[in-house]
Amino acid sequence: LIMVTFLGTGYWFFWSIFILSLARILTAYSSLLLLLGFLLLWERIELYLHLCHKILILLVILLCVILMFIICKFWKERWLVAGLSMQIFAPYVHLVSITVMVILFWPVAFYVARLEREVRMRRYRMTHSEKKRLKKCNVITRLRGLQVPVGLPFLLILLSLYLMPLGIYSPCIQEKENLGPKPTIFGHRGAPMLGPENTMMSFEKAVEHGAHGLETDIHLSYDHVPFLMHDFDLKRTTNIGEVQPESAFENPAFFNWDFLSTLNAGKWFVKPELRPFYNMKPLSEADKERARNQSIPTLKERKFVIFDLHRPPPKHPLRHTFVRQVVSVILASKIEQHLIFWLPAHDRQYVRSVAPGFQHVGRLVSVETLAKNNISIINVDYKKLFPNGLRDYKAANIHINVYTVNAPWLFSLAWCSRINSVTTDNIGLLSQLDHPHFFMTPKFYVFMWLLADIISVLFIVAIFCFHWRRETEKEKLFETSSTRTDLHIAMKPPVRVVESPWTLAALYPALPKSGKEHQGHFNFAAPSKKLLPIKNAVTPLKPGKHEIQPPMPTTVFELTQAPTRQATSEATFQTTLPTLKVDKPTMPSIEVPYP
Repeated sequence: LIMVTFLGTGYWFFWSIFILSLARILTAYSSLLLLLGFLLLWERIELYLHLCHKILILLVILLCVILMFIICKFWKERWLVAGLSMQIFAPYVHLVSITVMVILFWPVAFYVARLEREVRMRRYRMTHSEKKRLKKCNVITRLRGLQVPVGLPFLLILLSLYLMPLGIYSPCIQEKENLGPKPTIFGHRGAPMLGPENTMMSFEKAVEHGAHGLETDIHLSYDHVPFLMHDFDLKRTTNIGEVQPESAFENPAFFNWDFLSTLNAGKWFVKPELRPFYNMKPLSEADKERARNQSIPTLKERKFVIFDLHRPPPKHPLRHTFVRQVVSVILASKIEQHLIFWLPAHDRQYVRSVAPGFQHVGRLVSVETLAKNNISIINVDYKKLFPNGLRDYKAANIHINVYTVNAPWLFSLAWCSRINSVTTDNIGLLSQLDHPHFFMTPKFYVFMWLLADIISVLFIVAIFCFHWRRETEKEKLFETSSTRTDLHIAMKPPVRVVESPWTLAALYPALPKSGKEHQGHFNFAAPSKKLLPIKNAVTPLKPGKHEIQPPMPTTVFELTQAPTRQATSEATFQTTLPTLKVDKPTMPSIEVPYP
């Protein structure tokens, strides 16, 4: 995100750190929501997301799609760096991946062991419910099926990681005696992290930090003076926006040297928002003052120099003779010819004839083409060189210079690959390296490989045994409690069911034998106007202190139609029951409507 902002605007914004941190938090939170949603759907639990969560996930997905589109469009070659980095980080990725798999095995083992316990418990229950065996058998099959997609992929990935070193190739895994010398360093436009690029301060800083040579870009002014400039306009590295703003985007080749020499080429470098590299170290006050007084230089450096000569634009007077003009200026400056690495392919035969001491540098072409043109040095982009291999160039004894190498891991990769020289912006850091990073011998790596595999296996077995034992103890506890419950139920006497005193079932003991035969078939005719309550309902019998009074017949309700055999039996049944009175009834009378 920070680099996209810089590429689009040309400015570094300090709040980009805040945006980057916020983007990381939102991405992590959204990823967690997606993971939880996937797990809930896996368990067939309906997913409910708050509206804010839905909006958040959509925004994060949209932001990721936009950024990926920008990166893929403007940084196509950057994807090669990811594959290239595996050549040096693969051994460490292997060790880290095994560690992550051991950590992930904890929930996997827990889930598999729990599913196994669930299967066994369901089988145990099936012995008590044979009628539902068929239905529960399908559930058990499903539980068994869940163990396969959870455990099998994990085991396959783990096995592939254990065998991963067999397919790993890293140039930094070699014997110490086979390690080549440290690559020589060319300062890319000088030392652009220590001073304004393509200025005398930048070149001097590069020389101070042990640069073997310099790489620079040459333009020709309108009055035939070669000067050092990389961009095709003056806006970024000069103060032309203050002096002549309307000409800020014009090609510098259309200006005379008298005007170009008056421009300041260092004030922009000390402005925090315009610094060219985000990880630059802060400048001292002396360096800041020195940078503010820099101007555009001409050719006069006495070091190895790689010249990247830019052809003047159309309508320039030296459009077709720019090579000859630059060569004549170099020869007139008394620079030793063997210090010049000549990169332009235009008019190469003329250069060979007038300056036979120049060292001609080629591009990434076949070995046959290089031999045909009598070129023994190539200057290539590292992103294009490493995927194509180095064997052919090494076999032909070709001197290889790669650009632009700024990261220590990339410099270590070039060192282990026996690259002859590199061009870098970060000369202050790379010049301090005295040994390649991530270097190890084959025996040491094999030892680390076997040690990591053995330790991981021990941890995985321990984790699995822990979860399996815990789930087995839960299963045994469940079986023990189920057995005790069954024995308790078998030994317990039958429980007498006490019916409610105001139901007909409570009156069964008082019914004659003939009445029980017709229980549940009484047909009472409902009254025509109003339902009459049953008063003085039967209460539970309890011995009293005094003797029981004689029974008093009572009429509970009136029939509204001719009595039938059932009605007559009901009336007889109701009138034959006594109304028992005790001193202290245990339950008050309750009015119950007719059924």
